[in-house]
Amino acid sequence: MSKRAWITFLGEEDLSFVRRLVLASGSLKQIAQQYGVTYPTIRLRLDRLIAKIQAVEQYSEVSEFERLLRAQLADQKLSLETFRVLLSAHLKEQENTDEPSNSA
Repeated sequence: MSKRAWITFLGEEDLSFVRRLVLASGSLKQIAQQYGVTYPTIRLRLDRLIAKIQAVEQYSEVSEFERLLRAQLADQKLSLETFRVLLSAHLKEQENTDEPSNSA
């Protein structure tokens, strides 16, 4: 996976946030004013974005589906329970696909 692949996991909202952050020279206080929210709200959003990017980069050797699941979990779009169920089913399916057929 290329070093820029993480950006493909960001939605328009995330990309807009990153753009604003760069244009504000990284000032979370200024971003909070632009969005009309509190500093802790912006800090939480940035922390989630960081977690999302880390999840995608840390698991670069896994399937695209697993990276997507991990990004959705980091973005809090999936509960931990749902993540575990989906990941377990995916890994089980991969194991079944990787096993040689016994019908030879």
